[in-house]
Amino acid sequence: MRRGCRTTIGLALGAVLAFVEAAYVLLSLPALVVPSARRHVLAGARRLAEMERARLARYLRSENSADYGGRRALEYLAVRCVVGGLGAGVFVLILWGAVSGLVMASQFFSGAPIGGGDPIGDDHDWYDLPAVVLLGLLLVFIAVQGLIGVATLDRRVAHRFLGPSEQDLLRRRVSQLATSRAEVIEAVNDERKRIERDLHDGVQQRLVALGMVLGRALRSKDPEHANELVRQAHDESQQALQDLREVTWRVYPIALDSGGLEVALESLAERSSVPVTLDYALPERPGAATETVAYFVASEAVTNAIKHAGASRIGISVAGDGTMVSVRITDDGAGGAQASGGGLSGLARRVAAVDGVFTVDSPAGGPTTIEAELPCA
Repeated sequence: MRRGCRTTIGLALGAVLAFVEAAYVLLSLPALVVPSARRHVLAGARRLAEMERARLARYLRSENSADYGGRRALEYLAVRCVVGGLGAGVFVLILWGAVSGLVMASQFFSGAPIGGGDPIGDDHDWYDLPAVVLLGLLLVFIAVQGLIGVATLDRRVAHRFLGPSEQDLLRRRVSQLATSRAEVIEAVNDERKRIERDLHDGVQQRLVALGMVLGRALRSKDPEHANELVRQAHDESQQALQDLREVTWRVYPIALDSGGLEVALESLAERSSVPVTLDYALPERPGAATETVAYFVASEAVTNAIKHAGASRIGISVAGDGTMVSVRITDDGAGGAQASGGGLSGLARRVAAVDGVFTVDSPAGGPTTIEAELPCA
């Protein structure tokens, strides 16, 4: 009942506004040919359209975009006043029917007909009263359906005109794709530089140290000292192998192909030097592109939390509903992370490349929450 009353009030307000809008449209048409007045006319049309948008949101529960210009607002008002006029006509018929019904009821039950006549005739049959009641119920049903139809038209017209046009959406989509392509290229270049840096500063240095130790062992005249150098070389080779594995895992973990995102994240948690808890709740395995981006978001966030935030505990949560995958990484570190920072900006570009949403909440002093919402491929 509350919803019905609210909708009826909204339609009644729309019926009143329809006359104001019709007058505004008719009076503004001659002013459109004057360049100096056109801007004021379109601004006024937008203010009226904003009133309509607020009415629809409050009474008809129809949210519409405010991303439209004055010309589209004027076009909307030109169509909207017709819909509002239909609503006004329905309300007039309802009022007329209600007054007629009250008059007939008062004449019938008072026994003193107004105007000297019986509302259903002088010769009564047993079926006259049921026929009048059924006719009244039919008219009530038609009136209610008329209001429902006007409300539906009101919502559809607003949805059609309020907001960007299809051409505007297409232009924006093309611009987004061009930006996304540039960001993907930049992210790939950053990743290539990072891999080169890891190989140069990590694995290459280990191999250089290994060669130097082996050279010293070959030149040594003391067998015990040579054996000690060989043991050092063995340790260096193990560390170099570990560094190489780390680099390859950051390039692309093979576990994504063999076991999927859950197995890859479990391996990430096992290799972490800080305790990592994993909460994985995806109903089914997402596409390969989504899995790859989700893994790299988690991997980079864990690395940043360990290296820069000094976190002692990290949590990874993965959830989804079949259309979107949400990856949330939290840590108890020092906070202060910025989405525009070196590593996180690369993650933001990766997420944007698949039409995802990347957010960072990291107040000073922590905790830090990094979340990526990715569409399922």
